[in-house]
Amino acid sequence: METVMNDGNRSTVFFPGAGSFGGELRPLAEALGPTSWLVCYPGRFGRDFGTPAASFDAVVRSCVEQIAERPGPCPVLFGHSYGAYVAYAAVPALHEAGIDVSALVVAGAPAPGLLRVPQQASHSPSAAAEYLDRIDPGVLADAPSEEWRGVVAETTAHDLRLLGEFTPTGTSRVRCPVLAVRGDADPLTSDTAVAEWSSSTEDAFSRRTFPGGHSDFLRSPGCASWLREIRDGLTH
Repeated sequence: METVMNDGNRSTVFFPGAGSFGGELRPLAEALGPTSWLVCYPGRFGRDFGTPAASFDAVVRSCVEQIAERPGPCPVLFGHSYGAYVAYAAVPALHEAGIDVSALVVAGAPAPGLLRVPQQASHSPSAAAEYLDRIDPGVLADAPSEEWRGVVAETTAHDLRLLGEFTPTGTSRVRCPVLAVRGDADPLTSDTAVAEWSSSTEDAFSRRTFPGGHSDFLRSPGCASWLREIRDGLTH
């Protein structure tokens, strides 16, 4: 991939994981500077959080609309876990809206063809809480209150139900580079599972593994430096 220095205006748009309000991605967004920001999924903002999306497609449409409202050159999309699939589905929708994507970065997510939604975890907040404790223990342990833990668990269950609607076969191969990254102790992914993202793009593909679990590697200086280097080296 040919590289040139970024002009500093390219945005990096972050897509949080299931049940997340973006906390796992804020250190990365801050490290990449003021042109980086997080999408707000429906039901994630306002005093009462608003109304959750009724479908996976509605989540994607909302994200596309938010990106379209912000001026600037071709963005980089960075999706973590559930957010990786939302970002992946958003790429062709953005293209149809006349917005080119410089690169898609997918973190902590098996390739679409290998996705297996944990149906049991989508049935109730308590089942979702058990699922989170198994795959990413810090998510609920670090919550500021029991009430907030309940909000995260309920939101996770809802997101997983929506993710069950995602159909990889209905999403074309994207026309931008795809970069897949994972933590080496992540129970949801493997090097093989993320390497399969190569079949999801018509452009360049690469992958990277950092020390850490499902989301804690996102807070590492090494991940921030790697992502900044990727962003600043893009030509489109």
